[in-house]
Amino acid sequence: MPGRRAIEERLPALREELRADVCIVNGENVADGVGITPKLADKLLAAGADLITLGNHTWRRGEITPYLKESERVIRPANFSVHAPGRGLAFVPARDGTDVAVINLQGALFMGTQIHPFEVAEQLVDQARKRTPVIVVDMHAEATSEKVALARMLDGQVTAVIGTHTHVQTNDARVQPGGTAAITDAGMTGPHDSVIGVQAEHAIRRMRTGIPIRFEVAQGDVRIEGAVVECGADGRATSCDALRVSVS
Repeated sequence: MPGRRAIEERLPALREELRADVCIVNGENVADGVGITPKLADKLLAAGADLITLGNHTWRRGEITPYLKESERVIRPANFSVHAPGRGLAFVPARDGTDVAVINLQGALFMGTQIHPFEVAEQLVDQARKRTPVIVVDMHAEATSEKVALARMLDGQVTAVIGTHTHVQTNDARVQPGGTAAITDAGMTGPHDSVIGVQAEHAIRRMRTGIPIRFEVAQGDVRIEGAVVECGADGRATSCDALRVSVS
């Protein structure tokens, strides 16, 4: 798939160019747009991702279930059922040896999430802060309001709250007054000559007729999108910038 190929081919050089100490990738759409497999997770990690977060398509590929039971570098939303395999908080070492905590949450609005993210967010942050002040939250949510509200609620407690899921990069990268970086959506790595990655004619036909159709991944205008956050040793962000790199 074009987005995955872009990461595999460009991420190593891009990390060096940006002097990125840690790279976190949301990989829940890697397997033909829905879910992730162990093989594809390993490919992303080998390409330079330090840790992979997931979202509402976590369980779409059955083979990922036993993988998540063991993996410390691929996490799913922490507010899934307590009976679900996997973890929602993990630690990854930066290049300078600093531990970076990563928390994966999923929004409640329009998402059918078992546990509301606001019920568990601060408890997870407290747990992470016992080990490191550098904490990144991936808030995988449909509603802009939830992402903005969580970023405000955690301002001064975490390094960054990065929104994912809607595939459209937002124009609000910022550092909040308390020192927490935030962006409502980091965007989509993949083909932008599309309807959020799908061939436009297929999406339009589905929307016009209401008849189910097998979506196919588009190919044109491939970009890598994300956010670049800088912070101090105290975990307070000093900058937050949207990233957009044209690949083809």
